Amino acid sequence: MKTMTLQVEGMSCQHCVHSIEGALKKLGANGKVDLKRNAVDVAFDETSITVDQVKDAIEEQGYEVSGV
Repeated sequence: MKTMTLQVEGMSCQHCVHSIEGALKKLGANGKVDLKRNAVDVAFDETSITVDQVKDAIEEQGYEVSGV
């Protein structure tokens, strides 16, 4: 299981939290959004999900991944 923290721009409310965490769950990853840090902590199986897929899932929800 790989874990990482992504810096994400544009998050401001509980809708953002549900949107991102839901998209990650559909992908098969576990995500925890921290609005105060503008960060998403993600855990996923790197044998079936890539870092790029995790980033894409977040960006498809309308947010910008600005760093790892």
